[in-house]
Amino acid sequence: MDFVLDLADEYVFDAVWAKLVPLSAFSPEFNSSLKYIPSVSQSSWSSLVSHLPHPAIVLSDVYTNASHYSIPDVSAWPRDYIPRQLLSLSVITLLGIHVLYFLFAGLSYYFIFNHEMMRHPRFLKNQVKLEIQSSLQAFPVMTLLTLPIFQAEVMGYTRLYDGVDTYGYFYLVASVPLFLLFTDYCIYWIHRWLHHPIFYKTLHKPHHKWLIPTPFASHAFHPVDGFAQSVPYHLFVFLFPLHRMLYLVLFVAVNFWSIFIHDSDMITGHALEKVINGPAHHTLHHLYFNVNYGQYFTWADRYGGSYRQPDSSLDPLLEIQPAKPKAD
Repeated sequence: MDFVLDLADEYVFDAVWAKLVPLSAFSPEFNSSLKYIPSVSQSSWSSLVSHLPHPAIVLSDVYTNASHYSIPDVSAWPRDYIPRQLLSLSVITLLGIHVLYFLFAGLSYYFIFNHEMMRHPRFLKNQVKLEIQSSLQAFPVMTLLTLPIFQAEVMGYTRLYDGVDTYGYFYLVASVPLFLLFTDYCIYWIHRWLHHPIFYKTLHKPHHKWLIPTPFASHAFHPVDGFAQSVPYHLFVFLFPLHRMLYLVLFVAVNFWSIFIHDSDMITGHALEKVINGPAHHTLHHLYFNVNYGQYFTWADRYGGSYRQPDSSLDPLLEIQPAKPKAD
């Protein structure tokens, strides 16, 4: 997220924060290397924001190459000021999850999802609308819960690295299956515990409202549920080195996968069916609740005794009655 924040600061937020919390709103000061700089006339907005907290301003840095009778068009909140970072990260996260959700879920819904499923007897009235509403209600709280993790990442507490030569190409490639295996196993147990009666009714049952899910159900969680299942993705980079750009690619990819497995697909018989926990496996999870908790692979379910093999006889499409011909 630090890479994304740097880009956003460079092209958007530096200018935005200069307008929202301008340096000119704060009283000028004396500096050992500068003369007193006369104050400028303040607008009502500047007067308002002048009461906000701000870090100590080093005038010799701010006014380098600037006139002693004008104030540079910069913000009183520099890039490393934590309140600014938190607010910027909130905006980036909210925009990002909305774009990923509507882009990938929309593409999956229109090009992959079998719309015949919408005639299933357990497909709810206005379900797509309800799935979207549930997701949009969850996003702000999930963002708030995730914010401290992103802030820790920006402040350099993770093991993210930049140069490929830091750990070499072998580790760069090996870190992908390591990331997938670690997060898959963690999510398996988080997901399984969310099915415990203590947690299920409050936290996870809202997601199982969608017995025949569409891709828009992928993020239709209780926000604490959605956050809990995202923790392994963030935790990984605090424990293991991972290339910064690879982490960004994987983070987008896992969101795509979460959407992809919610298309109610029951295509069976492919070569990796007993290895990859795909859409057919997750369809069975929504129908039978206590099977196939994994995210990408079947190994944790096999080890935990919760695996159920997809079979064409279990296809929910078989429960759909043929459409009645229209009367002439």
